[in-house]
Formats: sequence, C-alpha cells, structure tokens
Amino acid sequence: MRILVVGDIVGSPGRSALARVVGQMRAASEVDFVIANAENAAGGRGLTPPLAEELFRAGADVLTTGDHVWDQKELAKHIDKEPRILRPANYAPGCPGKGWITVETPAGWVTVIDLVGRVFMGPADCPFRTADQILRAGAGLGKIIIVDLHGEATSEKIAMGRYLDGRVSAVVGSHTHVQTSDEAILPKGTAYITDLGMTGPKDSVLGREVESILHKFLTGMPSPFQVASKNVSLEGVLITVDEKTGKATRIKRVREKIADASA
Repeated sequence: MRILVVGDIVGSPGRSALARVVGQMRAASEVDFVIANAENAAGGRGLTPPLAEELFRAGADVLTTGDHVWDQKELAKHIDKEPRILRPANYAPGCPGKGWITVETPAGWVTVIDLVGRVFMGPADCPFRTADQILRAGAGLGKIIIVDLHGEATSEKIAMGRYLDGRVSAVVGSHTHVQTSDEAILPKGTAYITDLGMTGPKDSVLGREVESILHKFLTGMPSPFQVASKNVSLEGVLITVDEKTGKATRIKRVREKIADASA
C-alpha cells in the first residue's frame, strides 16, 4: 500500500498544491491513501469546515492538525461531526473531536494517530503515554498505523520514532515547515522522518510574506503575517507498507512544485 503524507498546508497556495499533486498521483495510480496536515490551511492559521471539505474533495482521506487546531473557532463545533479531521490525541479529554481514526480501504484498515509534542510547545499530556494507551487498546486498530507527531524539537520526534519502532508503520514529524533529509526505515520496520516540510509558498518565511516577518524580528512590533504566493510546492513523504505485516518497506521524500498561486 502506498501512503502519501503531506506536510503542513499553508493557505490557498498550499490547498492548490494538494489538489494539483494528489489529483495527478491518484490519476496515475501512484498513491492509495492520503494524509495531510491541515492546521494552517485557513489563511495560515487553523482550519474551517468548508476548507476541510475542499481538501477531502481534493483527495485527502484524513486531515491531521496540531497546536493551531482551534485558531478558527467554528472548527470546534464541527470536529465531532467529521471524524476524518483529527486533533492531537494527547490534548485534554474534554476537548472536542478525536485524536485517531481507523479507515477502511480496499487494501485493509488504516489507523491514523495525531499527537502533539511538549518540548517548546503548549500544555499537553504525554504523547508517549498517549500512544501507548491507543496501541494497547488494540481493538479497532488497523494493521497499518501512521503517527503524525506535531512538534518543535527534533529530539522529541526522533525519540518517538525509536519508541514506536516496530509497533506502528510510520512516525512522521510536522510543525516546523522545513523538510528534513533523515527519512529512513528504522530497524524494526517503522518508516520515519523528522519533518514532512510545508505545502505552500517556499519564497517566504514558513509560508508568510518575508517583509512582514522581517518587520517583526527587527522592531518587535505587531505585524499582519500575510500568506506568500510564490514558488509553491507540496512536500511530504510517500511510504510503501506491506498490508499483511504493517511494516514499511520504503519511504521517499516528495517535493513537487506547482505554478504560483495567490494567497
């Protein structure tokens, strides 16, 4: 089974990139399942229900999020109605929504788990213990299990990959918007990368217009961070998994450029 995991989608340029690249890959039968991190899809901050539906129509099967999940208030009222949108599983139990889902596919059941890191991030329960709790439950989980750890610290994400090696099919990192070059199949059969990268405008600072970010750094004064529009790419990884064992056999970095788009 070939699973595309897409790095943080930023604004309409990122949404356009997802639609273009996933559409082409599905038409060419190059991918069987698509997971995308969509927490920056709404103008660079959060996700709205209509934009989530846009991404599902574009070919995403499951949307993960992270620390910006509640930036658009309407999502909190919608997320219980749409189980394919995940919030971090290690958020407080009273939060709406769920942190994992199991989806039926022609190749078998696929489970996606969304976690958020704690190092240099906001308050959250332990992602390691939360992963243990989900995996120990066992019932209802697919043979193929993909974990998105949305975190700042490379050490925390690497540690999670090693901790879950052999127990899940893949651990992928998100959040930093900078794709790393450490993709690997770990010793016990788990695919790993520290950060998927960003799906959006690369001629930017993490997807935002350069001048507004420089103004903030140079003066310390508030500045509206507009989504940039040039040099738009989709970044992520394409993972091949053995459906019978749930072990990953291949992981390949993806970086596909599309025509520039407005924010």
